[in-house]
Amino acid sequence: MGMFSRMTDIVQANINAMLDKAEDPEKVIRLIIQEMEETLVEIRSEAAKFLAEQKHLDRQLQRVNKEVTGWQEKAQLAIDKDKETLARAALAEKQRYAQQAESLQQQHDTISESLAQLQGDTGRLNEKLAEAKAKQKAMVTRQHSASVRLKVKAVEHSDKINHAMARFDQYEQRIDQLEAQVDAYEFTGSATQPHSLDAQFRALEENDAIERELNAMKKNKAA
Repeated sequence: MGMFSRMTDIVQANINAMLDKAEDPEKVIRLIIQEMEETLVEIRSEAAKFLAEQKHLDRQLQRVNKEVTGWQEKAQLAIDKDKETLARAALAEKQRYAQQAESLQQQHDTISESLAQLQGDTGRLNEKLAEAKAKQKAMVTRQHSASVRLKVKAVEHSDKINHAMARFDQYEQRIDQLEAQVDAYEFTGSATQPHSLDAQFRALEENDAIERELNAMKKNKAA
């Protein structure tokens, strides 16, 4: 009966409370599942023994009840033949077999009750096992999710990432400087070209004025 007590403890156990108190919930839930599965194996073995014994008792009861009926018929036959002593002996045999039948029936009832209890507890144990496996699956999923998130956070706070981002900023600044130089050349080129043309035309005009003044001075001297 130790197995029944052990199984009752498992069925009545609060899995959540056990996990809350555990230092390593994953290990605890694995051990709980292992314990339940091992208990179920023992239950099947025990149930097989009970069923075999129940069939054996059925055969014995059938035989003993047949003897009870047979001795009852013999006692009746003896009475019909006015054989009271023989009838008394037949009834004594009937009583002996009836007592055997009562004892066998009590054993049969005990085994039937045990099988009924076993079946009920097995159903509850299977429910607990399903609950434990669901919790184990949820824990594995949560652990995987937490591990992935931890990796992401580690990457986000990695010095390599910060260094790479700083390098990107430097490259971007260098590109900005190059683009600024190109823009400056375009700006000064477009501004100096018209200015240079004006200067050339003014130089031509100044040269013409000088030539005219020089010619005038030559004419005055010749006169």
